[in-house]
Amino acid sequence: MRILLLNLGTESTQAVGHALSGQGYDIAAEHSLTIDQILACSPELLITEASPSNLSCGGLISQIKARPDLRTLKIVMIVHGDAIERAVGLDLGADDVVSSPFEALEFAAKIRTQIRQKQPELKCEAELKDALERERLAESAAENLISKVMSRRRFWVLSIVCALSAATLLAAVTTVISNRRSRKDTLQLNANVVRLNDGLLQQGELLRHVESARESLNVNNAPGTRESLQVQTEHARKKMSEEGDTNDKSLANQLLRTQNRLDRLENEDRIAETIVHTYGPSVCFLHVVVGFRDKDSGQLIRIAADASGQARVDDKGMVTLETDGTGPPLQVDFFGTGFLVTRDGRLLTNHHIAEPWVFDMELKQILDLGAAAFVVSYTAYFPGTSQGIIVNLDRISHHADLATLKLQTPAPPHTALLELDDRSEASVSGDPVVLIGYPTGIEGILARASSDVTRKVAESAQGVTQMLSQMAAQHLIRPTTTQGHIGDVLTDEIVYDAATTSGGSGGPLFNRDGKVIGVNSAILKDFGGSNLAVPVRYADELLK
Repeated sequence: MRILLLNLGTESTQAVGHALSGQGYDIAAEHSLTIDQILACSPELLITEASPSNLSCGGLISQIKARPDLRTLKIVMIVHGDAIERAVGLDLGADDVVSSPFEALEFAAKIRTQIRQKQPELKCEAELKDALERERLAESAAENLISKVMSRRRFWVLSIVCALSAATLLAAVTTVISNRRSRKDTLQLNANVVRLNDGLLQQGELLRHVESARESLNVNNAPGTRESLQVQTEHARKKMSEEGDTNDKSLANQLLRTQNRLDRLENEDRIAETIVHTYGPSVCFLHVVVGFRDKDSGQLIRIAADASGQARVDDKGMVTLETDGTGPPLQVDFFGTGFLVTRDGRLLTNHHIAEPWVFDMELKQILDLGAAAFVVSYTAYFPGTSQGIIVNLDRISHHADLATLKLQTPAPPHTALLELDDRSEASVSGDPVVLIGYPTGIEGILARASSDVTRKVAESAQGVTQMLSQMAAQHLIRPTTTQGHIGDVLTDEIVYDAATTSGGSGGPLFNRDGKVIGVNSAILKDFGGSNLAVPVRYADELLK
């Protein structure tokens, strides 16, 4: 068993060597290898090391798992931290994560576990190679046999070949018909992979979602760091006053540090207020409606309806789908954030907002069963406007999770173009950032309205589109703003801790200068609320 130690520090290399010594492993230690160089080493297990401030190994792990010839390679990551760091290592794709320092016996047992788990995969690979080799030998024997027979009885062989071809064609047609019927049945049986948002989200359920979002907002707005620092300041001053010794260096230093942190927070708040006032009206709420067609027939996939025209819904709120009925077309609503970047009305957002099915695992299930997704409509709702603006797809990046959309009519007069800063020095670890977006979609917007307004909207609206129209008419659509700091700047990602969640994708990430340095794209779950943004330099090709 060959084990590769990649990018391990001196102490970790020694600790791993001690834990695995005398167990018969072929261990090699290397640094800064490319994927091809790793492949050339032919490892069966890779041990790497990372810290929460350096997530560059995440890209390497993703590349390894994406390579068919390395997909079975087991990866064990060593981190210097507790459960949070271990969780992010697992999210990045490692098969196991160990905190340093570790017990030698436990570490060796974890390595043996990974090796045992690898055995079935190696067996499958060997069986597959053996089957392919047998197939090759059979084809070679068949070719030799046909060659000999052809030289003796060409006529009979041609007749046999023709007969076999006809039989093969008939079998293929039968298989296609059978598969088409089977796929249709499967599509109907597996319709529960899609939960319809339009018309099936009952009023009570919507109100519960809104209340949950409102409670979340209240928690996030609870007294936090600023109040804590103010309490520390008052406590230090009171103690200095009671003791009558204003020359106490330790208390004076504590008071100075606390006051400096308060001043920094107040300065960051002023920066955030300026950014929100200037650019908040230019950050829009995007409503994307997706429809589906059958790949073979091109027919719309519809919701199966009963004699009264009502959708057939089971006790879980799911529906049956069909292609030859008269029910309404299957449509699913998606939400995201976009922002104005050019004078001709182009919006910058994520690829997975412009084409929601590209990363959506639930939709992937129905697409794998023979459905093709397409966008029925894009609508942009800007703060302060009373109606939405129809949007068209403009361009999609082939290198990053970015896309541009274009407004059909001019942008509202109160909007301003967001300035992009694609310089590497514009994003610095530790610097403050401001994120603007629409996390949790409709529920997040309604959560900031009064309970009476929320109930009236829920009671009167029939479907998502009508609900959004009412919300726009009442000027309820406004983005959420959160603040944080940059944790790390990678080649293709900015890691930061400004809070957000689903629906906030596509939101602009501002630096202290009020310029956009990234586009919010993903959440690192269970890692201290950290999120990922695509650096705006990847948008340059879209905006040329």
